[in-house]
Amino acid sequence: ANFMLSSKKGKERWLCPVVDRKKKKISFEIRSEGSVDEREEARKGTKTGRGANFRCLYSGAAISAEYVKKQGILGNIKTMLLAVVVEGSAGRIYLPPDSHHEELTGCARPPDFPTVNLSDDVRHFSTAIYGLTSFSDLFTDRQLVALTTFSDLVHEARDLVEKDALRAGLDDGGVPLRDGGTGAKAYAEAVSVYLGFGVSRLADIQNSLCPWSAPANQVVHLFGRQAIPMVWHFGEAGLFSCAAGDFGISIGTIIKVLKRFRPNASGLVIQNDAQTISFTLNTVICTDPPYYDNVGYADLSDFFHVWLRPALSSVYPELFSVLATPKEEELVAKPHLHGSKQQAEDFFLNGMRGTLANMVRQTNDAFPTTIFYAFKQSEVKAGEMNSPGWATFLQAVIDSGFSVVATWPMRTERTIGLKQNSNALANSVVLVCRRRPPDAGYITRAAFIQRLAHELPDALTVMQQGNIAPADLPQAAIGPGIGIFSQYDRILERDDSPMSVKTALDLINAKRLELTNGEEGDLDAETRFAMAWFELHGMGAGPFGDANNMAQGHGIGADDLVHAGIAESGGGSFRLLRRDEMAADWHPHHDGHLTVWECVQHLIRRHDEGGEPAAARLLKQLGSSEADAANKLAYRLYETAANARGEAKEAHPYNNLVAVWDELRLLASMMSDAEADGNPQERLL
Repeated sequence: ANFMLSSKKGKERWLCPVVDRKKKKISFEIRSEGSVDEREEARKGTKTGRGANFRCLYSGAAISAEYVKKQGILGNIKTMLLAVVVEGSAGRIYLPPDSHHEELTGCARPPDFPTVNLSDDVRHFSTAIYGLTSFSDLFTDRQLVALTTFSDLVHEARDLVEKDALRAGLDDGGVPLRDGGTGAKAYAEAVSVYLGFGVSRLADIQNSLCPWSAPANQVVHLFGRQAIPMVWHFGEAGLFSCAAGDFGISIGTIIKVLKRFRPNASGLVIQNDAQTISFTLNTVICTDPPYYDNVGYADLSDFFHVWLRPALSSVYPELFSVLATPKEEELVAKPHLHGSKQQAEDFFLNGMRGTLANMVRQTNDAFPTTIFYAFKQSEVKAGEMNSPGWATFLQAVIDSGFSVVATWPMRTERTIGLKQNSNALANSVVLVCRRRPPDAGYITRAAFIQRLAHELPDALTVMQQGNIAPADLPQAAIGPGIGIFSQYDRILERDDSPMSVKTALDLINAKRLELTNGEEGDLDAETRFAMAWFELHGMGAGPFGDANNMAQGHGIGADDLVHAGIAESGGGSFRLLRRDEMAADWHPHHDGHLTVWECVQHLIRRHDEGGEPAAARLLKQLGSSEADAANKLAYRLYETAANARGEAKEAHPYNNLVAVWDELRLLASMMSDAEADGNPQERLL
């Protein structure tokens, strides 16, 4: 799909297809010189869209996804060796394969290898629709030989370690590790457990779904996210290459963890059904439950289970008595396991109610119960959580007898290394819960809305003063709103039916937007116009006549925006200036037409160019009134960019500005007025 081998500046290498029409054959040349168009063609490869849509290298004709899937099911998708990457004295070298290399790839399959079938859940396992239906199909024959060999060697290593331990004088009680043994046998088994982990971890980067990364110049492991997706080009890493894919690297990472791990207390892990477990006295519950249908934990764990089982079944025979992990009782909403989407949701909701009700019965009133819940990026749209899983989960929490007293967002997910704009987890929300009193009673819909109007403004003010990032404000604002909702046994609708959590969330979000939008009245007319124009056009141009008509609605003219230094007009068009187009030597004290809009834009620019010290100096110059207005405007502009316009790139600067606001305010408070008005470049130096 992608023909780039290395995209590092000065060391670009790519594969160029060569079509021999007489022999009806396609070969590939490795190139390092060529036009910009040729490089771009290499980056695009043969993919023509999402999924399995390609173009034929020979004819240029489109190859449909349906055709590719059909050929995959028939077993007609094969592999072709395109290049060999070797380590040279001056770095990595890219070589065309010869007959010897081709011969090496034709290794015979080992007699024993995993034959467990992959899940039918096509959302997380897309390989099956292309004919890769078993775990063994995910590996080349050479990789299967390597992994089964290392797995067999774990047993030999265990025997050698036990003999060495006996010779070193360790007691031989003969008690195995699973029974709490501490002698030579248990010690050898413990070492073999970590060796088994090494084999299991190696499988993540020794499979045929590991893409070759041109920017990183190496093979990338399979699990960049919690799924097994189909890939159309892959790299087979060297097992003894001292790089990614080397068993020494795999086990070496585990060794690093062990060396740094210094426990100073003992712990106990118990595997049990969360719906029936009995907690010990004074247990503090902090749980991270399954997220509706976001992740197929049990299905995905089979990828590692099939390699751990042959290596460690003799150490933990009960754990590895099954060929694959149990699936039926896993508390996730999976239609492929329960027959339909509705049946899957009912299974999840009923099971989560049972689990949470069990917690409610045994929770200690002296401590709150904390529950983590995570969102995907695609579930946070238009300023609200549109995930059915979120509403379903909250409904289960409240139905179980919990009252939600707070919700706070936490940055628990890594975004580095994930594909941009992918359906990755955004962040986690922590629900702080206490047991609802038995005499909680009820209120009407009107009373609920009245309480929201009374209590939400102060709660939002506290959150903004604490500089909750705009991206997290919708989740955080649920706290006080759902806190009101969950104080009662039920909220009665106009027809006396109980209000659903989904309806409550809609009302809470509507009130939040009403309150944040209502703050525009405190802003200057130019800023109010700029906000309205930004919502329609972003930083792009529009007709001057439209701009002037809009401006007159705010009691000003479009030319006033130009005079204020935040817009330009000409040739019948009008647009807002980008931050990098505004005056570099701008100072609020010297601006006779100061607007909150330019205060925000210059704060972001100073932060981008000079870091927190430069932005803090400007914050000091603005004074508390303009600074507070800028903070509120940054919230609003994030909402507009991220939700109304769907421009994540433009939304990030506003979110980042609010996220560092406390640091900026602290730095500004430590500066004198004279220091803040000093030469910014001089200060930075």
